[in-house]
Amino acid sequence: MPTKYIFITGGVVSSLGKGLAAASIGRLMEARGFSVTLQKLDPYLNVDPGTMSPYQHGEVYVTDDGVETDLDLGHYERFTSTVCSRDHNFTSGRIYEQVIARERRGDYLGGTVQVIPHVTDEIKQAIRRISKGIDIQIVEIGGTVGDIESLPFLEAIRQFRLEAGRSDAVFVHLTLVPYIGPAGELKTKPTQHSVRDLRAIGIQPDVLMCRTDRFIPKEIKKKIALFCNVPEDAVITAKDVETIYEVPLVLAKEGLDAILLKLLDLPYRDKNMDEWVTMVDRVKNPKSGEVSIGIVGKYVTYEDSYKSLNEALTHGGIANDVRVKLRWIEADNLVDGQLEEAIAPCHGILVPGGFGLRGVSGMLEAIRHAREKRIPFFGICLGLQCAVIEFARNVCGLKDADSSEFNLSTPYPVIYKLRELEGVERMGGNMRLGHWPCVLQPGSQAHLAYGQAEISERHRHRYEVNREYLDAMIKKGLKVSGETPDRRFVEIVELPDHPYFLSCQFHPEFKSKPMLPHPLFRSFIGACKQFRQTQR
Repeated sequence: MPTKYIFITGGVVSSLGKGLAAASIGRLMEARGFSVTLQKLDPYLNVDPGTMSPYQHGEVYVTDDGVETDLDLGHYERFTSTVCSRDHNFTSGRIYEQVIARERRGDYLGGTVQVIPHVTDEIKQAIRRISKGIDIQIVEIGGTVGDIESLPFLEAIRQFRLEAGRSDAVFVHLTLVPYIGPAGELKTKPTQHSVRDLRAIGIQPDVLMCRTDRFIPKEIKKKIALFCNVPEDAVITAKDVETIYEVPLVLAKEGLDAILLKLLDLPYRDKNMDEWVTMVDRVKNPKSGEVSIGIVGKYVTYEDSYKSLNEALTHGGIANDVRVKLRWIEADNLVDGQLEEAIAPCHGILVPGGFGLRGVSGMLEAIRHAREKRIPFFGICLGLQCAVIEFARNVCGLKDADSSEFNLSTPYPVIYKLRELEGVERMGGNMRLGHWPCVLQPGSQAHLAYGQAEISERHRHRYEVNREYLDAMIKKGLKVSGETPDRRFVEIVELPDHPYFLSCQFHPEFKSKPMLPHPLFRSFIGACKQFRQTQR
């Protein structure tokens, strides 16, 4: 059977949830027994999002093969069995980079290089790179219909559909149907205009997913179908939900998966979503109450900066049958005597990743407080580095211990830059990236959580623990519970005499799923649940 393609576009406004729509369709198709992969095509000119501000783009998601990608790939991996790689995310920058490289090599034989056919051909080749052996490939086109940047991608998928055939490629358009409160009406005009713009460039959507805060009445669906030239049953309500994991269930109720099977001429197979339904019920109706987690970070005013982290904490809650309430704490605000008040309601403290000096003083104070007050603590990436700095200063007596990232003249650089990166000033793609093996110490908190001796986790950082200072810290009670097999890099540290104090240099949130919560998030939330019970 040839690979079938589902192309997802978006209109009216950005941030409607194309990534979640793609992931949810993938979940439904896997539930019907089809093999699925997903891909994101981003119109921006950056080669990848690795150098972009979290406030601009949100989280940078890292794949096993060490590529910095769009956060939507996190949704793809959490909702489906897809394991993403370099070829699952292309940007305009990367496409143009490849076209220019071909031109410089002379691959175009002296021809004039143009958007059509050269750029569009490159996009089509990028789509086909991950198609082998896959039943259904879902391709999300970033941006909004009408953006100049996305035009080459839309033209490429128009051509792709023409070449593949109508039964092998379908267009799903996600749009907005707003409810105007004073008028008491759902308005269809934005959707009509969005589809008109899409049709103007040669794409007639087969299915409309209408994002709204309520179910769309039959008469409104009929009106949208008439003006947008789609069958009435192909107008799907994409309703706001309590949890993102409910989205596949809402779409299934609307019959979206059955419609796509028919359009793609695929055999009808019963779907099994029983485990997913049970998981969603645990998210919405936990039996063991709520735990409050204080996230002390640098980018807390924009939650998408920590998207995978948010979801991994929810997964830890699923595993412990508790609701996880996130309390976003701006690290900069903890140095003016506000720490006690900010952290008092929390059953656990987490310090996530980040770059640069801003906010580090507040993170160090939060870590000291968690250590001294025996509050469960979990540090990730920068969180581990801050935990080591705090321990060196306040337990080992190395008063001016620091990271060379923050203070090049520190007398005690307990955290230092990777030696192979010394003198490298280029920012993009020059970190320790992707999956690295880690050997765990038997009997450690980490070993108990994972239940195995060796693991593999994803990294994104330039700085490491300086082993020259390890002996002094170990003598004072710090335990190195995870290292690379060659003992070159410290991966996990913990305090054995603390109820739960664990930090890791890698990003465990990238490998957590709702149906398979990551061991460290499961154990951290479990410790927070126990701490809550002792506070009663």
